[in-house]
Amino acid sequence: MNAIRIVLGVVGGLLLIYGVSWLVHGLPRATLLVLIGWLAAAVIIQLGVLTPLVLAVSAVLRRFVPDRGRAFVQAGLIIAAAVTVIAVPLMLRQFSQPPAKAMLLQDYRVNLLVLLVIIAVGTSVAYAIRVARTRGP
Repeated sequence: MNAIRIVLGVVGGLLLIYGVSWLVHGLPRATLLVLIGWLAAAVIIQLGVLTPLVLAVSAVLRRFVPDRGRAFVQAGLIIAAAVTVIAVPLMLRQFSQPPAKAMLLQDYRVNLLVLLVIIAVGTSVAYAIRVARTRGP
Protein backbone atom coordinates (compact mmCIF):
# COMPACT_ATOMS: atom_id res chain seq x y z
CA MET A 1 0.00 0.00 0.00
CA ASN A 2 2.85 2.40 0.75
CA ALA A 3 4.37 1.83 -2.70
CA ILE A 4 1.06 2.74 -4.34
CA ARG A 5 0.85 5.93 -2.29
CA ILE A 6 4.41 6.88 -3.19
CA VAL A 7 3.78 6.26 -6.90
CA LEU A 8 0.54 8.25 -6.79
CA GLY A 9 2.29 11.08 -4.93
CA VAL A 10 5.12 11.22 -7.47
CA VAL A 11 2.69 11.11 -10.42
CA GLY A 12 0.56 13.83 -8.81
CA GLY A 13 3.62 16.00 -8.18
CA LEU A 14 4.80 15.60 -11.78
CA LEU A 15 1.34 16.48 -13.10
CA LEU A 16 1.29 19.54 -10.84
CA ILE A 17 4.68 20.67 -12.15
CA TYR A 18 3.53 20.09 -15.74
CA GLY A 19 0.32 22.07 -15.18
CA VAL A 20 2.07 25.01 -13.53
CA SER A 21 4.74 25.12 -16.25
CA TRP A 22 2.02 25.06 -18.91
CA LEU A 23 0.23 27.93 -17.20
CA VAL A 24 3.39 30.00 -16.88
CA HIS A 25 4.62 29.39 -20.42
CA GLY A 26 1.34 28.84 -22.27
CA LEU A 27 -0.77 31.78 -21.14
CA PRO A 28 -0.29 35.45 -21.93
CA ARG A 29 0.87 37.51 -18.94
CA ALA A 30 -2.44 39.40 -18.69
CA THR A 31 -4.44 36.17 -18.54
CA LEU A 32 -2.01 34.72 -16.02
CA LEU A 33 -2.41 37.77 -13.78
CA VAL A 34 -6.20 37.48 -13.99
CA LEU A 35 -5.92 33.80 -13.07
CA ILE A 36 -3.68 34.58 -10.09
CA GLY A 37 -6.14 37.24 -8.93
CA TRP A 38 -9.03 34.83 -9.31
CA LEU A 39 -7.22 32.13 -7.32
CA ALA A 40 -6.34 34.63 -4.58
CA ALA A 41 -9.98 35.74 -4.42
CA ALA A 42 -11.07 32.10 -4.17
CA VAL A 43 -8.78 31.55 -1.19
CA ILE A 44 -9.97 34.76 0.48
CA ILE A 45 -13.62 33.83 -0.07
CA GLN A 46 -12.99 30.32 1.26
CA LEU A 47 -11.21 31.48 4.40
CA GLY A 48 -13.14 34.69 4.99
CA VAL A 49 -16.69 33.73 4.06
CA LEU A 50 -17.30 30.02 3.60
CA THR A 51 -15.35 28.70 6.60
CA PRO A 52 -16.99 31.05 9.14
CA LEU A 53 -20.37 30.34 7.56
CA VAL A 54 -19.85 26.58 7.87
CA LEU A 55 -18.79 26.98 11.51
CA ALA A 56 -21.85 29.10 12.27
CA VAL A 57 -24.21 26.64 10.59
CA SER A 58 -22.56 23.77 12.47
CA ALA A 59 -23.11 25.57 15.77
CA VAL A 60 -26.78 26.08 14.93
CA LEU A 61 -27.15 22.45 13.83
CA ARG A 62 -25.53 21.22 17.03
CA ARG A 63 -28.15 23.10 18.98
CA PHE A 64 -31.29 22.16 17.03
CA VAL A 65 -30.65 18.87 15.17
CA PRO A 66 -30.34 15.54 17.04
CA ASP A 67 -26.99 13.77 16.90
CA ARG A 68 -28.19 10.94 14.67
CA GLY A 69 -29.47 13.29 11.96
CA ARG A 70 -26.78 15.95 12.17
CA ALA A 71 -24.27 14.13 9.98
CA PHE A 72 -26.85 13.74 7.22
CA VAL A 73 -27.90 17.38 7.39
CA GLN A 74 -24.27 18.51 7.34
CA ALA A 75 -23.48 16.27 4.36
CA GLY A 76 -26.49 17.59 2.47
CA LEU A 77 -25.53 21.19 3.21
CA ILE A 78 -21.92 20.64 2.14
CA ILE A 79 -23.03 19.07 -1.15
CA ALA A 80 -25.60 21.83 -1.71
CA ALA A 81 -22.98 24.50 -1.03
CA ALA A 82 -20.53 22.94 -3.48
CA VAL A 83 -23.19 22.73 -6.19
CA THR A 84 -24.28 26.31 -5.53
CA VAL A 85 -20.71 27.61 -5.70
CA ILE A 86 -20.38 26.02 -9.13
CA ALA A 87 -23.78 27.29 -10.34
CA VAL A 88 -23.52 30.93 -9.22
CA PRO A 89 -20.90 31.98 -11.82
CA LEU A 90 -22.98 30.30 -14.53
CA MET A 91 -26.06 32.22 -13.41
CA LEU A 92 -24.15 35.49 -13.29
CA ARG A 93 -22.70 35.02 -16.80
CA GLN A 94 -25.97 33.86 -18.30
CA PHE A 95 -27.15 35.99 -21.25
CA SER A 96 -23.79 37.82 -21.43
CA GLN A 97 -23.23 36.52 -24.97
CA PRO A 98 -25.49 36.37 -28.03
CA PRO A 99 -27.37 33.06 -28.33
CA ALA A 100 -25.41 31.96 -31.40
CA LYS A 101 -22.14 32.25 -29.46
CA ALA A 102 -23.26 31.27 -25.96
CA MET A 103 -23.17 27.87 -24.35
CA LEU A 104 -25.06 29.18 -21.33
CA LEU A 105 -28.57 28.95 -22.73
CA GLN A 106 -30.12 26.85 -19.97
CA ASP A 107 -32.13 28.24 -17.09
CA TYR A 108 -29.52 27.71 -14.38
CA ARG A 109 -31.73 28.98 -11.56
CA VAL A 110 -34.34 26.30 -12.20
CA ASN A 111 -31.64 23.67 -12.73
CA LEU A 112 -30.00 24.63 -9.43
CA LEU A 113 -33.33 24.46 -7.63
CA VAL A 114 -34.05 21.00 -9.08
CA LEU A 115 -30.58 19.79 -8.09
CA LEU A 116 -30.96 21.16 -4.56
CA VAL A 117 -34.30 19.36 -4.22
CA ILE A 118 -32.65 16.13 -5.43
CA ILE A 119 -29.89 16.59 -2.84
CA ALA A 120 -32.46 17.20 -0.08
CA VAL A 121 -34.49 14.15 -1.08
CA GLY A 122 -31.37 11.99 -1.33
CA THR A 123 -30.19 13.12 2.08
CA SER A 124 -33.63 12.49 3.58
CA VAL A 125 -33.80 9.01 2.05
CA ALA A 126 -30.32 8.18 3.38
CA TYR A 127 -31.38 9.33 6.84
CA ALA A 128 -34.62 7.34 6.66
CA ILE A 129 -32.68 4.21 5.69
CA ARG A 130 -30.33 4.75 8.63
CA VAL A 131 -33.25 5.16 11.04
CA ALA A 132 -35.00 2.07 9.66
CA ARG A 133 -31.86 -0.04 10.02
CA THR A 134 -31.19 1.03 13.59
CA ARG A 135 -34.75 0.36 14.75
CA GLY A 136 -34.94 -3.12 13.26
CA PRO A 137 -37.75 -5.66 13.77
